[in-house]
Amino acid sequence: MQALDLALLHLYVRIVDSGSLSAAAQELGITLSLASRRLQRLENTLGARLLQRTTRRLAMTPEGEFLYRHAVQILAQMGEIQERMTPQRRAVSGHIRVTAPVAVGRRRIAPLLADFHREHPDLTVQLYLTDAVLDLVEAGMDLAIRFGRVHDSSYVSKPIAQNYRVLCASPAYVSRYGMPRHPSELPAHRCIQIGQQAMVEWRFEGTPPLTVKIAARLVSNDGDVVHQWALDGHGIAMKSYMDVAADLASGRLVRLLADHPVPAAPLHAVYPHRKHLAPRVRAFLDYLTQRMRAPEEQWPEAYPTASTTQAAARQ
Repeated sequence: MQALDLALLHLYVRIVDSGSLSAAAQELGITLSLASRRLQRLENTLGARLLQRTTRRLAMTPEGEFLYRHAVQILAQMGEIQERMTPQRRAVSGHIRVTAPVAVGRRRIAPLLADFHREHPDLTVQLYLTDAVLDLVEAGMDLAIRFGRVHDSSYVSKPIAQNYRVLCASPAYVSRYGMPRHPSELPAHRCIQIGQQAMVEWRFEGTPPLTVKIAARLVSNDGDVVHQWALDGHGIAMKSYMDVAADLASGRLVRLLADHPVPAAPLHAVYPHRKHLAPRVRAFLDYLTQRMRAPEEQWPEAYPTASTTQAAARQ
């Protein structure tokens, strides 16, 4: 088999992403006939049909889907190599658009972006905070910060920091409603959920892992609202440790069910696969990864739990 031409792989990815051969040809500045011949050459090289033409659109064959998944990874890696090895591409200037969840964005990403901008004053920075999951291409974003890995082949997802989660409530809530001693007791408690649905499942690590169905009494799509509800004693919330670390340390919140840890949801930087990272985005991603691994983001060896708070109250 002949060696694959990266230009042909790039053409194929653009055809799939744009949805048509003509749109891909226009984007790449070549004629439709030339694009068609190059696609045929790629299929001949691989000995497989990659696309089926229907009356309304192009559809990938199983072989085409396999090639697409691997081609986007290869092109992203080649783009990264080129950006890192070419000196004239290392300048940090232009625009960078970042989206992040509200709480972690306000407390962590915004200060880091400001520090990064201080080091690179020719850069224009835009930060959009939302707990909604955006289509990055449609929203015009270069980079998204998200909890957990993104299982979508159209995005590259890279971990930038560990993110441990805890169940927590205020001392006032524990005093009034008691302390759950096992996850199975949570349905009888007043739980607070971030998201859109009141009926959710909370998962816990263990052998075997445990899943508990929760009917939340309070629901919000804003993490800060959920945080405040927990502080005000309205119920039990599952929160990122980095969001509630100060409250746990001060005793405004206490950790619950410490013997039944919640699975971590590491912070990931996410960007569209077809966008070979510009030097400014790559530079910020490297900066962010380094700074987010500060000591305060690591799991604490000890902090107040509901049991220790109750014991202290009895003294």
